[in-house]
Amino acid sequence: MNHTSKPIQVYRGDYIESTHDVHIAVVTAKGDLLAYYGDPHRLTFARSSMKALQAVPIVESHALEEYDLTEKELALFCASHSGEPFHRKSVEDVLNKIHLEEKHLQCGTHIPRDIDSYNKLIKSGKELTPFYSNCSGKHSGMLAGCVKQNMDVDTYREVSHPYQQQIIDVISDVSSYEREKIMTSVDGCGVPVHRIPLYNLAMAFGRTASPNDWDDGEPKRKKALGQISNAMVNFPEMVAGTDRFDTDLMREYQGRLVAKGGAEGVHCFGDRQTGIGVAVKVADGNARGTSVASMQVLHELKIGDQSVWDQLETYYHAPVLNARKEKIGEIKASFELNFI
Repeated sequence: MNHTSKPIQVYRGDYIESTHDVHIAVVTAKGDLLAYYGDPHRLTFARSSMKALQAVPIVESHALEEYDLTEKELALFCASHSGEPFHRKSVEDVLNKIHLEEKHLQCGTHIPRDIDSYNKLIKSGKELTPFYSNCSGKHSGMLAGCVKQNMDVDTYREVSHPYQQQIIDVISDVSSYEREKIMTSVDGCGVPVHRIPLYNLAMAFGRTASPNDWDDGEPKRKKALGQISNAMVNFPEMVAGTDRFDTDLMREYQGRLVAKGGAEGVHCFGDRQTGIGVAVKVADGNARGTSVASMQVLHELKIGDQSVWDQLETYYHAPVLNARKEKIGEIKASFELNFI
């Protein structure tokens, strides 16, 4: 096998140690496939990259107005957050506004990315709670949508629940993918996860980033996507957290890009200036290849300039560190898009 032909290469010193295959689709909001790498129609579980669309029923139900939910909290509904104190406080605030409690969150628990918070919790003798889950924001938003529409809050994560059915309707609409073809399974946090082609996922991100470029979109839906897009770029720290790719990407592009990663090597972004959407899937599910691949796409599409790319350099040529935090290698892209 010729490792040098692989699109993502992991170097230890001067030598390739590991490689990753990727599949990429670059699609306009109007549905034109502009470029690709690998299989742009690969059926893919979008994982947390779907969170922006999962938040659409919250906006369309007018739960934001009913419960005085802020734009910052709307960004949180689209988050895979690090469990930092401000994330946890925001989830608590949302639940207080809709008159529910932490016990209503069905996202489960895991060690948060913010290790400082975890260490403080352990030292205090307390146990992890759902607030620390990176999906607690999404779940609090789903609960807000359910409460506003008088839906059962005990079964909200079941695929048969009317709120989850609303989400499938949204995904089918925004991605222009037949509803009956959308396969579901269960995500890490217990709610349904959706399987669609990368092409349709990329198009959905183009439409989320630039709803006005979606020619046949309903005005109400385009307005909701615009609200969600604005929230994510205005509060990027809520979508991910400190020293996270999505946060830094949206911040450095100063509102031009809407970005959201997902588990198992998924990353998506949309360009608000051009309506171009991009969906990336690292074939073996290793997330370390996602930022490298996405940055390569940004370079090839000439989205941004050298000053922006310099600020994001550690995500483009991602350092491989040893236990002493010394750089002993790097991860970099070795592919070029196929332009149509």
